[in-house]
Amino acid sequence: MTVYRDTGVVLRTYRLGEADRIIVLMTAQHGKVRAVAKGVRKTKSRFGGRLEPTSHVALLLYEGRQLDVINQAESLDYLRAVREDLDRLTRAMALLEVVEQVAQEREPDPRLYQMLVGALRTLAAQPAPLLVPAFYWKVLANDGLRPELDGCVSCGSPEPLVAFDVGEGGVLCRTCRRGVALSPGALDLLRRILGGDLVGALAEPASAATHEVEVLAVRAMEHHLERRLRAMSLLEG
Repeated sequence: MTVYRDTGVVLRTYRLGEADRIIVLMTAQHGKVRAVAKGVRKTKSRFGGRLEPTSHVALLLYEGRQLDVINQAESLDYLRAVREDLDRLTRAMALLEVVEQVAQEREPDPRLYQMLVGALRTLAAQPAPLLVPAFYWKVLANDGLRPELDGCVSCGSPEPLVAFDVGEGGVLCRTCRRGVALSPGALDLLRRILGGDLVGALAEPASAATHEVEVLAVRAMEHHLERRLRAMSLLEG
């Protein structure tokens, strides 16, 4: 069997048999990978707690026909602050859920991998109200679905821009408006998230505008995936 090394973030795990688990990973070089961790559910497992969701690990794997096999796993980021705080953990799951849905099996996407690692590290250091929605907008842009924010997506008018329609993929003027209302503050935040001022946008305190951006991000992502996001429903609850 072919042996390879990579780094990855654990997105999800499934039980397999009496002692094994299937581990779904977003890797740096191989895209989404499904692999078996043998004996991981045993008390004396050599993997310990290194293959739980949110774990960032360095891996040695054997390539298999359907599932690869994890031979070694060493922690790169344990992210204790995320694992020990329910709110942060729920937000982390919202990140992992989207990456699992958009990442393709065996198709490298280094940008998506780096965005996920960066978002998890930021979440561990200092969670921000806009972290999850900003990540969603960045993922959509990475998939070629960056929303139109500089002019009406219908007629091209530069202003006033007062609404956002996820089906149209951008903002709309007063004449063409449909979808949901969009405040000037929310439009400014969207432009900052996608226009190079992500750090400044993440520093914004919770407000009506940040809530607008979050609601729109979830709607846009669910429209793209054509399914509801389970983790976000937990946050809303």
